[in-house]
Amino acid sequence: MSDKSKIRNFSIIAHIDHGKSTLADRFLELSGLVRREKLQKQMLDSMDLERERGITIKSHPVRLTIGDYIFNLIDTPGHVDFSYEVSRSLAACEGAVLLVDATQGVEAQTVAHAYKAMEHNLTIVPVINKIDLPSADIESTKSAMAQLLGKDDIEPVLVSAKDGTGVDELIQRLINEIPAPSGNEDGPLQALVFDAFYDNYKGVVSVVRIFNGEIKAGDLIKFWSGGTVSEVIEVGVFELKMVPVEKLTAGDVGYVAANIRDIREVPVGDTMTLASQPSDNPIPGFSPMKPMVFASMYPTENEDFERLRESLKKLQLNDAALTFEPENSQAFGPGFRCGFLGLLHMDIVRERLEREFDLDLILTSPNVEYHVLTRAGDYLEIRNPADFPDFSEVELVEEPFIRGTVVVPSAYLGNVIQLCENRRGKMVQMDYISQDRVLLKYDLPFSEIITDFYDQLKSMTRGYASFDYEHIGFREADVDKIEVFINGRKLDAITLLVPKEEVMRSARSVALNLKRTIPKQLVEVVIQVKAGGKIVARETVKPLRKDVLAKCYGGDVSRKKKLLEKQKAGKKRMRQFNQVDIPQEAFLSVLKADSDS
Repeated sequence: MSDKSKIRNFSIIAHIDHGKSTLADRFLELSGLVRREKLQKQMLDSMDLERERGITIKSHPVRLTIGDYIFNLIDTPGHVDFSYEVSRSLAACEGAVLLVDATQGVEAQTVAHAYKAMEHNLTIVPVINKIDLPSADIESTKSAMAQLLGKDDIEPVLVSAKDGTGVDELIQRLINEIPAPSGNEDGPLQALVFDAFYDNYKGVVSVVRIFNGEIKAGDLIKFWSGGTVSEVIEVGVFELKMVPVEKLTAGDVGYVAANIRDIREVPVGDTMTLASQPSDNPIPGFSPMKPMVFASMYPTENEDFERLRESLKKLQLNDAALTFEPENSQAFGPGFRCGFLGLLHMDIVRERLEREFDLDLILTSPNVEYHVLTRAGDYLEIRNPADFPDFSEVELVEEPFIRGTVVVPSAYLGNVIQLCENRRGKMVQMDYISQDRVLLKYDLPFSEIITDFYDQLKSMTRGYASFDYEHIGFREADVDKIEVFINGRKLDAITLLVPKEEVMRSARSVALNLKRTIPKQLVEVVIQVKAGGKIVARETVKPLRKDVLAKCYGGDVSRKKKLLEKQKAGKKRMRQFNQVDIPQEAFLSVLKADSDS
């Protein structure tokens, strides 16, 4: 379809808010795909949430023709929750623009994404953005980028993505430095699926980079991991909208629609090949996306349960990383146990359900997955602490660990080290990337950072620290289960697994936080926290007291006694039915368990 020597496949990698989407807007403008007066900010960010939060949630490929050259720009998410998408998108490229804000310098996600690009052996073109701002520090940013890339000296392109300064020079550097794609057009089809989405008319659309061979409508395709065979109904390229073409050949980036109706049949990262002439091996590096954070969702009204199920199914059409299964809670009735890539992913799913499907939800406090080996030899994956077996039956417990990267001004170094040590972290590396900025690497239990770790990191460094992490597997853990009882009845939606040495402190903190967030009721609310088979913390929310004697202006004392006895009997009846209102904040308050202890 195209002269391969004139194609450049590249991605823009950067920390959040360093100007990645703004630079993409300038490329769109130069290509003529959209006129300046029609250009919206963050043009490739199509979701309202992406625009409001100023972040990229989904990869957005676009084909740009500038001069004689075709540029396939794959705009990637910046947040750590979507790092799997970044990894797959980089695998589809030959080069990457490493974009750094001149006012903020190298940040944690800059480091993480740069290392990923190096792992994929990409040609990296360094770019310093926001050079027009008065606070831009170009020299120290250049020095930090050189250290990150392991070079004595680099020549970054200096740009202002906002006003277009330096973008023409960047285009020339991309042409000169990024290699054209290789690949054999006559060989068996080898296509990397680096994204997928659901279209109401075409079904699941696979976003692909063709490494070898060619594909056209009418071909029968299959995926390496699943083996499902489907007929291709359309192939095309992205030019802000989908544009059908006759065929895609080696070096091209585009889409393939094959009348598939379930997005789970198109695993992102898998290799697509022809059923009649399959390639000898898949493109390496595929591993299925796994949810890492789990929480339960319940509709506030039980009759909305089916509506919630349908809404989750619709969301899952465009988000294969979201998992859910029905569960029943004694406190809230029917709901779903959902799996997410991380806390931001969880927050976005909740907000989309409430906005797009008009649902009122209760979301329980999130937790991680634990692996348990029982004395009977069974291997269990526990995603809900309430399902944890009795500890007398447990031989071994493992919890997920992450390797966290923190970039912090040296003035706050002591605070950050103390925070990481308090969260059971072990230091792996400490480097000065400039005179006043330090890069720290810590191995931490994942459960410790899904609480309020990020909030505390930002507050103790006045917002100057940045954080990124990658999962490094499971390690042995010594944990105990904390259960909460409200007026003697177990609140199964709040069950936590905490390190044994933290049990007493966490139990007291959970009880105190629940006391603060549960409003006064007409009955006394007794909060008890149980661990190791005994009550280890207790708090009481005093009842509201209606002044039933207000209308008595004297008279016989027996009349007052009668009214008080009547009130007492009513409260007894309420206590019997456990009528306690527990607000959404109460479930989230257990996340802040360490903040006030």
